[in-house]
Parts: sequence; C-alpha cells; structure tokens
Amino acid sequence: MESVQVRPAREEDLPSAERASAVLFFEADQSSRRVGEPEIRPRSETASKQWIERMRFYLEADPAGCWVAVDAGGVGAGGIDGDGVDGGGVVGFAMSQNRGRVWYLATYGVLTRCQGQGIGRRLMDAALAHADGRPGLFSSSVHPGATRRYRKAGFLLYPQMRMVGTVDRSALPAISGLREGRPEDLEWMDRLDEEIRGAGHGPDHAYMLDRLRLVVSEDLLRPGYAYVDDEENRAVLLAAAEPRTAQNLLWEALAASRGDTLVNCITTANHWAVDVGLAARLDIGQEGYLALRGMAEPAPYLASGHFL
Repeated sequence: MESVQVRPAREEDLPSAERASAVLFFEADQSSRRVGEPEIRPRSETASKQWIERMRFYLEADPAGCWVAVDAGGVGAGGIDGDGVDGGGVVGFAMSQNRGRVWYLATYGVLTRCQGQGIGRRLMDAALAHADGRPGLFSSSVHPGATRRYRKAGFLLYPQMRMVGTVDRSALPAISGLREGRPEDLEWMDRLDEEIRGAGHGPDHAYMLDRLRLVVSEDLLRPGYAYVDDEENRAVLLAAAEPRTAQNLLWEALAASRGDTLVNCITTANHWAVDVGLAARLDIGQEGYLALRGMAEPAPYLASGHFL
C-alpha cells in the first residue's frame, strides 16, 4: 500500500493503535479458540485504557523502539479518516524495547485487511534495527506469515504450552518461605534476570510493582519472584534460581486465583510449571512460540506477554 507510512510512534497515535490492536487480536483469538473454551469477548474499556497506558510507558522508556504504520489515504480500525487527528489511520504497530543487553518485542501486528503487502516486514525491520544486534525475545502467534518472517530474521521458535482451568483447592500444598515484595527487592531481581535472560527488566519492574502484586522468596540464596495480576487472576511473570522456588511461587499464585486461571508461556525447559499445573488439575494445551535470537531458553522462567 503506497499510502501507508511506517514511522516512529507518537503519543497521539495510541488511541488508533489500540483500536487496531483490539480488532486484530480479537480476530486472532476467535480463530484459535478451542472447543469448550469460553467465548472470546472484545477488549473491555478498562483493558483498552491499560493498553494505551502501557504503550505510553514504552514511549517514555525507549521511544526509538516504537513504530506505527499509518494509512494516510484511508482509515484505521476505528473508522477515523487518516488525517492525523487523534492518531487516526493506524493499521499496524511494532512496540519494542531495549533493556541493557536484551531487546524485546512487546506487541506487533498488522490489520488483517492490510496483511500481505509488506507492511509487517517494514515494521519488523524498523524494530530490529533498534535492537542493534542485541539478543532478543518475544511471544509469537502461530500465524504462518509472521512465523516465516521471524525465522528469516534469525529467531528460533520454541513451542509454548498453556494451562487453563479452575484450581483444585484440595491439591494446594502448604507453602512457606515467601513474602510480599517491596521496592528494595528490585535490585536483586534485576541481577536474577541477568543470570536467567541476559539483562534486567529495569524500569519494567517499577511499572509492574505499581500495578501488580509481587511475591518473592525470603531466601536470597534461592531467589525468585512472581508478579500476580489479581484482575486477570494469574501470574504474569515469574523467575527463580532453581525449580523448587519457581514451583512454590507458582503455587502461591494459583492459591490466590478465583475461578478460571491461566498459566502460559511454558516452554519445554520449564516442565516444573507443567507439573504444578497438572497437580492443580488444570488442562494443558499449546499456544504459539517463544521466539529467541542469540540467547538460551530462559529457565526457570515464565515470560510476561507484555514485558518478556
């Protein structure tokens, strides 16, 4: 599409980018929904505001990694003319970040009607140029065109599993040695991140600490942490020095769940999480890939879909 411009994202692009994201991922979730799983619902108003808030954080933390594709001659997902008003006309986005020696792709996509025209390649090229050769990671869908693009860019695709269902409360073990996290924990958490994934999360930790519950190991000889989203009813990022600590942290997150919960981003190097999920009577399935370039498969580790 000659009318589509790929350029650095600006704050005024975020409402239109959110609409494009909501449409795209709603369609993707509908197409991948398994029989027996809950109906896919459109993104809520609260979730839309959270998406925009998170993208605003990326723009503040590392703006050079944030890109949009804007159709200057057409309309975006929300039907607003592509005249730049309110960021109208965004048809694609690639939000990436550098954290020390590691690059990650937080979210990426192109509206279905605009796919197959090179827009996704241009966005990915811009994001990878920002990586500047750093090792990198992101969570990938199973979309054939996207996975081909990732592999050609040098990423290895590690199949991921997810576990869903309601926790069997009778299976919950007695867990000790954990406590609520505090701001002073972030320094050793970054050191643990460096050991497991090559770089700390840096400002991402402060962002998550303001919005999520943080649980950490009391024993700093066996460090570990987990962020728990009480609204989404699940753990959203977990790292530990050894599997036993990781299992205790995951059990703590499951114990706090209400109704259906989710454990995702489980790669084959993290079967400790499969053991916990099966013991809790969750159902196991497959979901996409963890794409890695220039780095080993992190373990014990459950990646965040947003902050990897």
